[in-house]
Amino acid sequence: MTERQKDLLQKFAALASLLGLIVIFSFTSSAFFTVGNGMTVALQVTSIAFLGIGATCVIITGGIDLSVGAILALAGVVAALAVKAGVPVPLAMLAGLLVGALCGLINGLCVTVLKLPPFIATLGMMLVARGVALQITDAKAIGGLGDSFAELGNGSLWRVVNIGADGFPDVVFVGIPYPVLLMVVLAVAVSILLNRATLGRHLYAVGSNMEAARLSGVNVQRVTLFAYVFSGLLAGLTGCVLMSRLVTAQPSEGLMYELDAIAAAVIGGTSLTGGVGTISGTVIGAFVIGILRNGLNMAGVSAFTQQILIGLVILLTVWIDQMRHRK
Repeated sequence: MTERQKDLLQKFAALASLLGLIVIFSFTSSAFFTVGNGMTVALQVTSIAFLGIGATCVIITGGIDLSVGAILALAGVVAALAVKAGVPVPLAMLAGLLVGALCGLINGLCVTVLKLPPFIATLGMMLVARGVALQITDAKAIGGLGDSFAELGNGSLWRVVNIGADGFPDVVFVGIPYPVLLMVVLAVAVSILLNRATLGRHLYAVGSNMEAARLSGVNVQRVTLFAYVFSGLLAGLTGCVLMSRLVTAQPSEGLMYELDAIAAAVIGGTSLTGGVGTISGTVIGAFVIGILRNGLNMAGVSAFTQQILIGLVILLTVWIDQMRHRK
């Protein structure tokens, strides 16, 4: 069985798990299988998907990024502080993206120039970024950001609202949230990059065999650097979207998000040994995690039990990936 066939089999298994969860939870709660709840799940999944897409690119090269949760917090509070200082919201969001990209650049330079193991380099960045976020905010939340700051995270396309006879608004269709649209566009764009562009082929080549890629003329350092910068950029985007949804910038936000991102990628078929992975699989993995949490919440399962179950899912998928790699 070829690597592509194994990857398709893993993706099919993830998709089957996703459909199975949908069927099971639709019986446990009548509210689960509704349009409103579907949009809620999709909105909640966007953060995992954004980070998971970046994590997929890094893992394909044979690396790992543990800093994305802290980077999203730093990027979010930088954007919020810029808005509080009078900077227009679009420019403030751009500042958050640049902070994320800068952190990713530092990660990439530590891995490629200083030759630090990716685990250690990104672990250090996780501590630094979280510390800076807490330091510049004095460990306090930043509120009063205004409606324009909330538009990206809370706005939606094609929202239909009618005013009832009692004068109160009646939501006919909740609309498609902007973060969901952004997730779809980003997933399609990065899928095309990995499957059609030369850069995408080089990412796979570096993860499959770095030395062979170097001898084939691939600029391994530049390709690896791109993966970490892109991961940091998406972490910055996640921070801006998440803080916009909350309309409050929390320096402690994003804890354990890096594990969700890695889990989504692995559940979707990305191999931790590098060289294998798809964006469509990662998005499916993100929805598996999101629907599992949503369904368990509706079933009244405690948050502690949810952590145990999701942890078991991660262990199972990594074990399956290891078995596949050995074969």
